[in-house]
Amino acid sequence: MSRAARAVRPVLVGLAALLLAGVLWELVKVVVPDTGLHLGEASVLPRTDDVAMPHVWDVAARMLEPETGASGAPSVLVATLHAAWFTLGVSLVGWALGVVGGMVLAVLMQRWSLAESAVLPWVVLSQTVPLVALAPLVVGWGGRLQLGAFAWERWMSVALIASYLAFFPVAVGALRGLKSPTDAQVELFRASAAGWGRTLLSLRLPAAVPHLLPALRLAAATAVVGAIVAEVSTGTRGGIGRLIISYAQAASGDPAKPWAAIVGAAALGLLAAGVVGLLGAGLRRYRHAEVS
Repeated sequence: MSRAARAVRPVLVGLAALLLAGVLWELVKVVVPDTGLHLGEASVLPRTDDVAMPHVWDVAARMLEPETGASGAPSVLVATLHAAWFTLGVSLVGWALGVVGGMVLAVLMQRWSLAESAVLPWVVLSQTVPLVALAPLVVGWGGRLQLGAFAWERWMSVALIASYLAFFPVAVGALRGLKSPTDAQVELFRASAAGWGRTLLSLRLPAAVPHLLPALRLAAATAVVGAIVAEVSTGTRGGIGRLIISYAQAASGDPAKPWAAIVGAAALGLLAAGVVGLLGAGLRRYRHAEVS
């Protein structure tokens, strides 16, 4: 397969997946009754009427219409793009913080087995704390932070919460990658009088790349999710999280409007993961390393 074909193939697969999702959406509307499917008093499938599940083409058409009835109001698509841009910036800050934190933890856990035994359970346990409970604590802590002229902005709380979700896949993926070299490879470096730092840079980090790239993409997607949830929980304006809440208030009379913002949020997650995936282009020679 040529290089051009390999570059185009993921795009075509992505477009086919979006088309399939739209077809399945419409198929559910055709098959499932408007009132949903019930077994006794239990609801098995949700409602599929036009209020709960508007047609795909209605959502697409609503994106091109003005956001409000006011004169000169931007279209829903433009408003969604502006909100997505804000959330993307905050998510990237959170992703960067999460990557740095995850890599530091992974290196420490690889270097000292005691650190792995002590820290890894807490790393896993940290992901069980719901963001809606964590967000007010972060906002309250940031509001009391005073460092000279430095002022803690609300978006910084959102970025910190996003990093909280992003660091976990990086820490776990990097740790697995750093421990992936065989004993024979490690012994070869020791026989060459290579210290721990040299072994880390020349052996363990290159070997970790096949494990780390998927973790970085997952971290990017989770950072977007964390940022959106944090925007809702902290009341941060300007992002797509608050836009979804704002549009949801008009769901009964304008059902396609909130779904347009939801589609924008999903596209934002795919974009963030795709941008991070471009990092693999510069690390192509390590990507085909054996992953056990």
